[in-house]
Amino acid sequence: MKSFSLRVVPLLLVSATLALSACSTPPADLDRSLAHASSAGLYRVSLVPPAPLPAINQMHSWTVKLATADGAPVRDARFHVGGGMPQHGHGMPTQPRVTRELEGGTYLLEGMKFSMTGWWQIELDIDGAAGADKVTFNTVVGTPPAQP
Repeated sequence: MKSFSLRVVPLLLVSATLALSACSTPPADLDRSLAHASSAGLYRVSLVPPAPLPAINQMHSWTVKLATADGAPVRDARFHVGGGMPQHGHGMPTQPRVTRELEGGTYLLEGMKFSMTGWWQIELDIDGAAGADKVTFNTVVGTPPAQP
């Protein structure tokens, strides 16, 4: 039994290390652009993060810009916001939502918070004049630089 444990324990440690490193490294070909066509091509959607970028566990807001496929601003749209960490299998730690339209086709997304570093997805279900559609954005939250 002792020789079995001596062989299995190192294998378990290597397996656990590989699994954890896979969770912390986003795919090499991950599309991190913050402007996309929606899934069915009904809309062009852009996300604008806050400046400066927020710290881990800090509440913050983003701006969503919504236009038709031809580039005209889309007014009076409704959104459902979802997302999470695909490599960890959990959703957002908050329930972010689009709270209001700031100007034609520009909306305020409030209640955002990233609880840890790594790959996050922000999913928007859109209900606008052209119909229902959706879009997913990828972002990678890094460790902020040390302050002097």
